[in-house]
Amino acid sequence: MSRRVAGFGTTVFVEINNLARQHNAVNLGQGAPDFDGPPEVLAAAVEAVNSAMNQYAPGIGMLSVRQAIARHAQRFYGQKLNPETEVLVTSGATEGVFAAILGLSDPGDEVIVFEPVYDTYVPNMVMAGVTPRYVPLRGDNWTFDPDELARAFNSRTRAVIVNSPHNPTGKVYTRDELRVIADLCVKHNVIAITDEVYEHILYDDAVHTRLATLPGMEDRTVTISSLGKTFSVTGWKIGWAVGPAALVNAVNQAHQFITYAVASPLQAAAVTALNLPISFFEQLQMNYQSRRDRMVAVLQKVGFKVFKPSGSYFIMIDWRGVAPPHVKDDFQFARWLTTEIGVACIPASPFYQESDKYLGKHFARFAVCKRDETLAAASERLSRLGKY
Repeated sequence: MSRRVAGFGTTVFVEINNLARQHNAVNLGQGAPDFDGPPEVLAAAVEAVNSAMNQYAPGIGMLSVRQAIARHAQRFYGQKLNPETEVLVTSGATEGVFAAILGLSDPGDEVIVFEPVYDTYVPNMVMAGVTPRYVPLRGDNWTFDPDELARAFNSRTRAVIVNSPHNPTGKVYTRDELRVIADLCVKHNVIAITDEVYEHILYDDAVHTRLATLPGMEDRTVTISSLGKTFSVTGWKIGWAVGPAALVNAVNQAHQFITYAVASPLQAAAVTALNLPISFFEQLQMNYQSRRDRMVAVLQKVGFKVFKPSGSYFIMIDWRGVAPPHVKDDFQFARWLTTEIGVACIPASPFYQESDKYLGKHFARFAVCKRDETLAAASERLSRLGKY
């Protein structure tokens, strides 16, 4: 095993998913729906398979898909993109972020990330020889200190990664917060890489602002998103990276030697998905609002401190005061909840760098992207926590 990967270990998702299976727990850990996507989107994939659309697609993606992605950006954000040069289809957002880091940074560069940080970004940087610089999100609203962020920028800073709506906290960055980030990117001539896979899953009055649309950011932002979360097809791994032609070309320079091309019939079905009417997206938000509200109420009732999310699939909680005295950290809590209560969640410390893991030791993450029956079963089991 190379030194490059030797320190990664096994992801927390593998451990918790295995534990949930062994103990027949209701799995509110991994952010994957336990229901299928829209029937017309699934039917479009089947039709594509049966239409001999089963060979390599162009490396940058089918033109019809790139056109659909560009229309989506125009429809929801007023963002005008040239599908010929400013849109790249990737193997999910995960590969899109990795290709962006590889294509836009060099060994020795620094990339700023906010922590808790989604667990693939830092390993991506390690493999690219890039140094991560961490800026913590703190408080009940997961805010960053603008001065602390400003100090993270220096002559070696190549990029900043902004994940909004945010995994694992459910934070949606405000326009004012994004302006602070944008001003620093312009001042230091830094690229922004945004991960916006939960862009259509918003709660209450939250508004998702695309960083690329703020002044000074159009020419320095690569926006990454995907089909999986919005359309409940996480296994398809259809993502995209959009932005100015020079940056998208740099991302593609890496992408072409990672996956080269993405599944043809699933790309074809993406056109149907992205062209669904506004009513689909409105109903999506209503459905997720109901799920979030239900689980927030359950988690609060049994005594957790709940950080009410503004977007995403997830709810973060502070478990202190609910778990029994022998539970000392987030991993012990997640294992205890899975084995003794029968509900799986994800401990939060893996979303922090090694020296900051104490910041997450009292937090855990629950996913709400589940059927009503699944959430009802989880709620019934969580109600047993009252005795502790």
